[in-house]
Amino acid sequence: MLDTALPPAPIAPATWQALARQLRVDAVRLAAAAGSGHPTSAMSAADLMAVLLARHLRYDFEAPDDPGNDHLVFSKGHASPLLYAMYRAAGAVGEEELATYRRLGSRLEGHPTPRLPWVDVATGSLGLGLPVGVGLALGLRLDGLPGRVWVLTGDSELAEGSMWEGFARAGHAGLDNLIAIVDVNRLGQSGETMLGWDTGAYAERLRAFGWHAIEVDGHDLGEIDRAYRAASDGDGRPVAILARTRKGRGVAAVEDRNGFHGKPLDDPEAAIAELGGRSDLTVAPRPPAPVTPRPRAAARAVELPAWPLGEMVAGRRAYGEALAALGDAEPRVIAMDGEVSNSTYSELFRRSHPERYLEMYVAEQQMVAAAIGLQARDFIPFASTFAAFWSRAYDFIRMAAISGADIRLVGSHTGVTVGEDGPSQMALEDIAAFRAVHGSTVLVTSDANQTAWLVAELAGRSGVAYLRTLRMATPIIYAPGETFPIGGSRTLRSSDRDRVALLAAGATVHEALAAADALSERGIAARVLDLYSIKPLDSHAVATAARATGAVVVAEDHWAEGGLGDAVLAALADHDVHVPIRRLAVHEMPTSGAPAELLRWAGIDRGGIARAALDLIV
Repeated sequence: MLDTALPPAPIAPATWQALARQLRVDAVRLAAAAGSGHPTSAMSAADLMAVLLARHLRYDFEAPDDPGNDHLVFSKGHASPLLYAMYRAAGAVGEEELATYRRLGSRLEGHPTPRLPWVDVATGSLGLGLPVGVGLALGLRLDGLPGRVWVLTGDSELAEGSMWEGFARAGHAGLDNLIAIVDVNRLGQSGETMLGWDTGAYAERLRAFGWHAIEVDGHDLGEIDRAYRAASDGDGRPVAILARTRKGRGVAAVEDRNGFHGKPLDDPEAAIAELGGRSDLTVAPRPPAPVTPRPRAAARAVELPAWPLGEMVAGRRAYGEALAALGDAEPRVIAMDGEVSNSTYSELFRRSHPERYLEMYVAEQQMVAAAIGLQARDFIPFASTFAAFWSRAYDFIRMAAISGADIRLVGSHTGVTVGEDGPSQMALEDIAAFRAVHGSTVLVTSDANQTAWLVAELAGRSGVAYLRTLRMATPIIYAPGETFPIGGSRTLRSSDRDRVALLAAGATVHEALAAADALSERGIAARVLDLYSIKPLDSHAVATAARATGAVVVAEDHWAEGGLGDAVLAALADHDVHVPIRRLAVHEMPTSGAPAELLRWAGIDRGGIARAALDLIV
């Protein structure tokens, strides 16, 4: 049950209307000064945010990390003028900074980002904020904290499937600390939304998802206040306030008129006068209740599982065992999975730490968003599913990078070695996709001991990190206790007689070793590198091997575009190395088959690698 006792309003209810007018005026001013922005989208929600800021939000702007604080997420991030106007009213942002809106170097970007200490996550890609709010609410629950998560959403983004993934997960979890405020202003960017002002239809849908839905006039301050009070009752259900509003509220030239989305007002001074003129009302939000966070156990050294040389172990199983061991050592580690935990082996973490395992079901966008929210609450989230399915959530992965979020995503069932399940289950784009994410880490493992080490390394890694594991079992080629720094590589064969460098990662490492053996039988020495860290790549080792041998073969279980081969080419170009090179990758659409058959079919098996080497040097 949430604490719903309210002290007298920080400002009198009669003054709320003045605050709402000021928020509208400031939204108009910001867009006018910037020459761009979304003032009409801000104006529709100004009454909703005025009551929230003046009466219900519990937040200390001078201590954004206070454990008792609420969270406010603008899922409709394009309404940023409203958010920044709220910050000015709260005394957090001054007039001088307000004037920098949308300018190069300003913290007040077109859509909110965590460059501002009061913003948890970057928003602006519609459909993200509500699912992130689910993650924040789950994090507050895990820590036993009383804060609430308020999410302002637009009605247009309710067409996004990710929103309904969030509604479903929140309803299933009974997140009564999550309150969605839906600004139903009827108009999207190019016309009317599917349901217009039919808040009853939205309410029926949300109730079916386990939510307490409340319909209000979004410009009636008393109704809004009563709805927020009801939302704070904490009856075991998340709450949605469905507020009927008018876009551009308060200015006749744009109110409830199509064609003004994302545009400054034509005559801002006239609009400001119509709204009642500029004002400098300040509001002190309710302070958070003093709380003592639930103590977390101290982290200790991790004792990783280990396997003897030659044993056959699948990388996906090594991931599960290592994650469970990491959970023993670090209480901030959270595991999530997309209902395939018995394939990714995250089920091993669930057995050891059920209180820190979150089943996210087949909802990959919600899983990534929850990870973003959880890391904002200082957890260390690891999320896993089949690697191909991360493509469903790629936009959210991209947004995680904009947030500067530290999340760890793990993909099993990679490349043609998936085998008989066929191409729908084969991740062949994943390396390229994750390499393209700003500041990302991309790791591809070839044996269980290497996998376990890198799982532990990722716990302290910043940014978006991706670990690619194998479905099939492979022999252990690294002794227990060997280390694998991110950004490094391992040279498995080397001599001063090497005539070709075989560069590989994951399944093709074993094929490259076998190819080197075959070449050796013909009197040809080959250097073999395991490039397990594809981003950052050990470009020095790549350049050194190329210069030393004079020829390079790259083999990868991935499409030719954007994968290991492209990373190697970039490294050679950066080091100004010019040698003959062959790039072996998957070029045709695979079918079902045995893993060994498919490796051979794609030309990335030991035979294909050896032939490519011979073509270069004979």
